[in-house]
Amino acid sequence: MSTLGLQLRDYRLTTAEILYRLPDHPALLQSYIWQEYDLLPDYPVLHRFLDFWQRSLDGKLYSVSVGAVPIIAPPKTRVTGPCLTLH
Repeated sequence: MSTLGLQLRDYRLTTAEILYRLPDHPALLQSYIWQEYDLLPDYPVLHRFLDFWQRSLDGKLYSVSVGAVPIIAPPKTRVTGPCLTLH
């Protein structure tokens, strides 16, 4: 399905920062950025990816931080203070 089709089905662009322990040096943490379209609040696509990670990769997960934003949304406008132009 196209990304537009996913967005129309209420999928949102989801970004996760995954911190994991290095297999050879467990005291060190490495960061991995994952980004995909996913459904809130259950995040089924992210959960499938994390299940794959735990089954197939050696680095133990330390933490996962998630942020999501709708791509298709009404435009936002805000009033700002006066604008001065100097020539």
